[in-house]
Amino acid sequence: MTRKDLDIIADWVAPKSRVLDLGCGDGELLVRLAQQKGVSAYGLEIDPEQIQKCVERGVSVVEQNLDKGLANFSDQSFDTVVMTQALQTLRFPHLVVEEMLRVGRECIITFPNFGQWRARWHLAFSGRMPVSDLLPYEWYDTPNIHFCTFKDFEVLCRDHHWRILHRQVVSESPVSAMLKDFLPNLFGETAIYHLTR
Repeated sequence: MTRKDLDIIADWVAPKSRVLDLGCGDGELLVRLAQQKGVSAYGLEIDPEQIQKCVERGVSVVEQNLDKGLANFSDQSFDTVVMTQALQTLRFPHLVVEEMLRVGRECIITFPNFGQWRARWHLAFSGRMPVSDLLPYEWYDTPNIHFCTFKDFEVLCRDHHWRILHRQVVSESPVSAMLKDFLPNLFGETAIYHLTR
């Protein structure tokens, strides 16, 4: 099954551009961008198993902890810097976004919306943190340390003077998919933001 957020990101990335993917996982997005858009693609990843998968797929990947910054990259060395489903796992996400916009002309970020109605419902009526396909961890073993909603992220963008070029809301369930554009903070499951300075 293809991820809708990766389809949208692929549409936003310019052909023949230079792309850096932070927390690139197994390299799925970079392989797709190289094949479909002819981009020069590089990835950063911290998990050795994922790095091995990247190498097996022919993805240029470097082992790196994003919380330690991107000092090994010069200003504007990429056209687009991408980070999918990792923002909420970072110790200082705002600093990483600043770095993304330093090393790239623009950046694309995706993250789960913790304000989505299912998460609210679960917390309100069970009194426990939600566990779902999108958030499959218990509260004590989750890599997610910064819970964020669409509204939270847009306030962060405003406060740091980051310009939002595009915003897309993704929802897998049919009901949420119909209502996601009307009330994104309530019905959106995944946020996708395209930013520049």
